[in-house]
Amino acid sequence: MNERISILGAGSWGMAIAALLHKNGARVRLWEFDRRDYEIILKQRRHPAKLRDVKLHESIEITNDLNHAVSDPEFIVLAVPAQFLRSVLAQLREKTFDRVGFVNLAKGIETGTLKRMSEVIEEELRVAPGQIATLSGPSHAEEVVADLPTAVVAAGSSVDFISRVLTLFSSQSFRVYHTDDLIGVELGGSLKNIIAIAAGITAGLGMGDNTMGALITRGLAEITRLGVAMGARALTFAGLSGIGDLVTTCNSRHSRNRYVGEKIGQGQKLADVLAGMTMVAEGVQTTRSGHALAENFDVEMPITCEVYEVLFNDKPAAEAVANLMGRALKAEIWQ
Repeated sequence: MNERISILGAGSWGMAIAALLHKNGARVRLWEFDRRDYEIILKQRRHPAKLRDVKLHESIEITNDLNHAVSDPEFIVLAVPAQFLRSVLAQLREKTFDRVGFVNLAKGIETGTLKRMSEVIEEELRVAPGQIATLSGPSHAEEVVADLPTAVVAAGSSVDFISRVLTLFSSQSFRVYHTDDLIGVELGGSLKNIIAIAAGITAGLGMGDNTMGALITRGLAEITRLGVAMGARALTFAGLSGIGDLVTTCNSRHSRNRYVGEKIGQGQKLADVLAGMTMVAEGVQTTRSGHALAENFDVEMPITCEVYEVLFNDKPAAEAVANLMGRALKAEIWQ
């Protein structure tokens, strides 16, 4: 394999994927928009504040020039945070990408438009749906760079393109499955971050394993309800991009979203928590989008709604938990 790969976004996940693809034999070019971060990575071949346990190979090209980054790739991997993806792609509208495949790594739903990332890519670059895939699943960057066994799923509408993506990314420690349920994979990867914030809140409040088990299970139920209403298949949420990613993110010490929730559960304000972070917790803005989607599709999502109230309307975290526990009694499985 000697494919030319451009990765847009040199956060922890972008660097981890750059290292993975290089090991797989690809020629990798990594773009970082922030000049200061770019200079750190260029000089040190790592970014200690983002992913200290990786050292990027000298043959991985680091650039701060977006036009150069996308000058001649066969694949463009999008590792830009969800809420910034459109603004980055808008700078490339005049370019033609007829022969380029796009692999999205962002897990989020655009605020305002409520678009999934594949929809944003289609709109901004006018590429065919068959040129787009989303890679999702339980895959913390810190463990991927340590070559710990990881399994994810690639979703897209083109069988041929998805086959190429599987070949590109798969290794002895990184296994990629495939599906054509792009809606389900993108929603599962995005909405689980809301539940992870809720998981952090319960941990910050000092609650235990019973609480966490219930939260994850009921969180999956409401994610599935919304996903099916939006055209996804229910079984997708029983897979890697659903329950797999949900369990991992809710329990992991690597999870930024759980971290945000935990600090809020301990009494900190959202603005103060975010100000102290060097990387983006996608679930904060996805909570806005998930709350809006629940209203638009008339789907009951009580955990999402309570997290929204805690984050944006200063509702006490303990009161939110009490409200969830005091809801009307009903059957566990319902539509």
